[in-house]
Amino acid sequence: MKHTYITCSNDRLNVLVPRIKKFLSHDTTDYNMFGRQVRGYRSPDAPSIWIRDYSDMMRGFRYWETDMKSTVDHFAETQTARGWIFDYFTMTPEKVPCEKENWAKYVRVPVEADVEFRFVKAAYMAWQATGDDAWVKSLLPHMEKALQYIMTDAWRWDAAVKLVKRAYTMDTWDFDYTAGRHPWLNFQITPHTFWGIMHGDNSGYYEAFLQLSALYAHCKNTPRAEYWKKEAEDLRRRANKLCFNGTFYTHFVKRTPVTVKGVDESSQLSLSNPMDINRGMATHAIAVSILKEYQKRGRDVDTFAEWFSIDPPFPDGIWGDEKIVKGMYCNGGIMPLVGGEIARAAFEHGFESYAVEQLLKYEELTRSEESYLWYFPNGEHATLETSTSPDSSPTDGWGSSAMLYALMEGLAGIVDQHKLYTSVRISPRWLAAGCNEASACAAYGASGASIEYSFVHDPVKRTIAMDIAGTAAVALHLLLPNGMRAKKVLVNGKAVAHKNEKIEQSPYVNSSFTVKKNASVLVHY
Repeated sequence: MKHTYITCSNDRLNVLVPRIKKFLSHDTTDYNMFGRQVRGYRSPDAPSIWIRDYSDMMRGFRYWETDMKSTVDHFAETQTARGWIFDYFTMTPEKVPCEKENWAKYVRVPVEADVEFRFVKAAYMAWQATGDDAWVKSLLPHMEKALQYIMTDAWRWDAAVKLVKRAYTMDTWDFDYTAGRHPWLNFQITPHTFWGIMHGDNSGYYEAFLQLSALYAHCKNTPRAEYWKKEAEDLRRRANKLCFNGTFYTHFVKRTPVTVKGVDESSQLSLSNPMDINRGMATHAIAVSILKEYQKRGRDVDTFAEWFSIDPPFPDGIWGDEKIVKGMYCNGGIMPLVGGEIARAAFEHGFESYAVEQLLKYEELTRSEESYLWYFPNGEHATLETSTSPDSSPTDGWGSSAMLYALMEGLAGIVDQHKLYTSVRISPRWLAAGCNEASACAAYGASGASIEYSFVHDPVKRTIAMDIAGTAAVALHLLLPNGMRAKKVLVNGKAVAHKNEKIEQSPYVNSSFTVKKNASVLVHY
């Protein structure tokens, strides 16, 4: 069975797949949940299995993990009659030493609005890796119920603007601003809750609506497929109109008036912005604007990387915990999670060299074989003393998996457009990394399905040759040298239709063809 890898002339890039796999191998949790074995992946700051972390980390561990379904099954099994999903479950005592009971514990943070889309995303990605149609079909009612809950519940849906709402939290985090009414971090909805629209919730549901639409289409349920596709299109239009401020997505569009003194809220760039791009809600023009803003702040702000959780941060302590100061954790901490999302977005929207810079910066940051969930702007990493969580291990899976996502789907450019790599977009961007020769393989651990290719650029002959191994409908989206246009594309020696395209200043050639086990591709420019 093939395994996931990349090889190229830059050893700093070559080490990332095994290094990230090592980080993630330390982040597994196995529980016996009422007689059923559940295997999940945890964030480094807690022993519990959160659907939030898990669904994002799937973008990394899918390349080798054999059990992609048990955690999704457990969240589905424990879904409530109203449709909402728990944030996390655990059998490990959390608040040690005061908590000693190793009972089964389930938690839903009331102010959270993003949980249901993450459940849909996890189910969809597990289906892609396993190809199990019967399994995912059995989950369709759970996904439908979860999304209908979000669109009808008074705590989740703003009926006036028809968008997902939440309490005033820092982006996707799970405690809200109370203007000092609560003595510590607040997680509860109250009559005094400050409501508003957070862009990241809505981009997550945009993606989830499309994923559910795709699953219904695969299961031949055309009416439901069309319904969720239309809901996605409408949500995207409304969210972009309300939340995009002309430069980036406004952190929190208030529905309840409130002013936070000591910060210019209109200038706050929050971590879901690059995620909005990768989930597809941002148009190309919006994506370009956001990426340019990150580049600008990277030049203007004194930090080792522009991977801000939020910038500028809020005043110290106003969220109810004295540890939450400027530059710490979700209040302006520097997160590899954000860096990976920026890199993936930059690869897709014509900022390829900038994307490579983020991967190399992460390689340098983790050369000590340690990766943390967040860092202070000066490069110091999180510690038990500075963290609000009872754990702060150096094997961050959330950020490292985002970097692997950018590496495999962005630089190597292998994107599964259906399941089991039977319909694949291949977008090799090795030239942006200065590599004329490379090879890559993306393989699913759960099924063994894979797609593999070699890449050779000959600048003298002005050709790019690729040998592809797999069985798939391939959409080739190939980065060419600066200023070049493809003259012809040959597949197994026969000319196929192609089209040149420019994304910002980056030239690409697009072509579509079918590969049956093997194919040789030769591009002349």
